[in-house]
Amino acid sequence: MKVAVVGLGKEGKNAVKSLLSHGHHVYASDMNKQIELNDFNDVDIDLGHHDLDKINSSDAVVLSPGLWSSKIAEKIKSKNKILSDVLTSHRSIFTIGVTGTNGKTTTCFMIKSILEKSGLNVLIGGNAGGGFDGYTELILEASSNKNYDVIIVEVCDMTLDFCDQNFDFDVAVVTNIGHDHMDFHKSLENYSASICRFLNGKKAILNKNNEFLLNLEDCGSETFFFNKYDGNLKVFGEFNRQNAAAASNVGKLLNIAEGDINEALKNFEGVKGRTTTLKLKGSMVIIGKTDNVDATSAVFKESNFDVIIIGTPRKGEMCRFDILNEVSKVNPRIAALFPGLDNTTDMAIEILRNDGYRGTIKVLNNVEQVVDFTIQCAKQYKNIFIGGNGQQRLIEIQNTLQKPH
Repeated sequence: MKVAVVGLGKEGKNAVKSLLSHGHHVYASDMNKQIELNDFNDVDIDLGHHDLDKINSSDAVVLSPGLWSSKIAEKIKSKNKILSDVLTSHRSIFTIGVTGTNGKTTTCFMIKSILEKSGLNVLIGGNAGGGFDGYTELILEASSNKNYDVIIVEVCDMTLDFCDQNFDFDVAVVTNIGHDHMDFHKSLENYSASICRFLNGKKAILNKNNEFLLNLEDCGSETFFFNKYDGNLKVFGEFNRQNAAAASNVGKLLNIAEGDINEALKNFEGVKGRTTTLKLKGSMVIIGKTDNVDATSAVFKESNFDVIIIGTPRKGEMCRFDILNEVSKVNPRIAALFPGLDNTTDMAIEILRNDGYRGTIKVLNNVEQVVDFTIQCAKQYKNIFIGGNGQQRLIEIQNTLQKPH
């Protein structure tokens, strides 16, 4: 099948990779002429314009979520060739969508553990920004005749409308509503309104600890609120007890035995790149992606940290620099900074100093330096936190620290 991919952001690039791996021919385009494209030698690509003749002659079209409401999207959608309407196997499979500001990935995998414990065949994926292979991969894989019983989709809060029209969700889980992607939402009220639209016609499982979600009780066809799971968990933090409660509620909704739910959650090991506890030379090291102020604040409530090591965001993502305000409030002995998504350590230093932080600030230039510095600090300090931005670097740091030293 010949498929056109319109828009080559993270989701678009992942869509191209997925389509090629499933044996399809691809035409791809983006208005940006400066996009870096690697390993796309077998793809017909136009940068700087979209060729409507090539798009219209394709058997199916993948439209980037960022273009879903654009003028060109209306032209493309009118041809009834969107991939999710051409390949429709995924629409007949029971589908759970998990969205929210924080905790989506962990909650998805907790749900997966519960469902697989009960013997169900589960397909999981979605949001490429969360570390999955993207929405297109789910649609393609669901068509591969592997007899999936359930699909779990991590839904990025910036792709709610896109996902709502590309998947048929039976259940929608919302972990929380907080301060992230405010350049997109503009306000928490707008974000809440988007969530309400997304919940329409679905069974909704909502976090009763989040004030914005308490106001969305009437948005779904039926609403269930979760609080905190009180069973045995290996994973760290009160926020993970809320994630576990969300997953537990999904299990109960699907009539899974309580014993299977509790056993699955008790044995859940966590997700690479998400908040994990490591023991290192007598010190407790908490490490995980906390790239917005709410996620950072939630972790800092759990312990008093002597050393906080933060990966910095991209230069234009000003709302993500707010995590440094939380660092200043905690006032650790040492605040160390490393390039997470971009080398913006100078900006981060300025924010810390303007916030009144007077502790020691250290700049670490790469993963190796972060690891060495953490091992050095573990000999002297009791509690260390490594987080912020840069999921891949955080995974590298986590993997390296888990090796014998």
